[in-house]
Amino acid sequence: MVRRGLFVGRFQPIHKGHLKVISDILKQVDELIVIVGSAQYSHTTDNPFTVGERIVMMREAMENKGISSARCWIIPVPDVHIHMIWVAEIMGYTPKFDMVFTNEPLTRRLFIEAGFKVKPVPFHKRKIYSATEIRKRMLNNKGWEELVPETVAQFIKEINGVRRIHDLAKTDKV
Repeated sequence: MVRRGLFVGRFQPIHKGHLKVISDILKQVDELIVIVGSAQYSHTTDNPFTVGERIVMMREAMENKGISSARCWIIPVPDVHIHMIWVAEIMGYTPKFDMVFTNEPLTRRLFIEAGFKVKPVPFHKRKIYSATEIRKRMLNNKGWEELVPETVAQFIKEINGVRRIHDLAKTDKV
C-alpha cells in the first residue's frame, strides 16, 4: 500500500464526485494530502469561494461521509503560474508523498517529469458532478443542491454563496 498520496483540486465547491474520488483513493493509501489549489483566488465566477470557505466545506463533507481527518491533510496552495516550479511549490507546502492521483493532463505531466508515480482516478458521473456545472446551475437558479453533499449546500446557503455568484456575474456596462 502507498504510504501517502496527493490529490489536487480547486473544490469550487467540493461535490459528490470529489468525495467519491477521495474515498476511492483512501482505499489505496494510508494518508491522503488534498491540495486546495488556486488558494489565492476568490470572488470570481470561476472561483467564488475563499480558501477558508472551501476548507470548511471539505472538512464538513468529509466528516459527514465518515472520512477520518486523521487520514487526510487539507492544504491550501496558491498558484505560481510558472509550471517549471509548480511541483516544487507543492512539495514545499506538503509532507512527503509517494504517489499523485489525477486526471488533469498538465498536473499529470508535471508530476511525471518531476519523477513521481501518477495514477488516474475514475470519474464519477463527471458530466453532472462538476464544479463548473454546479456554479452554472447556481447562476441559472437550477437545481444544484443535489450535486453537493448536504452539509456543503447548507454552508453555501449560510454564506449566501449563490447571491455572491449572481453579484459577481453582473457587469457595470450599460
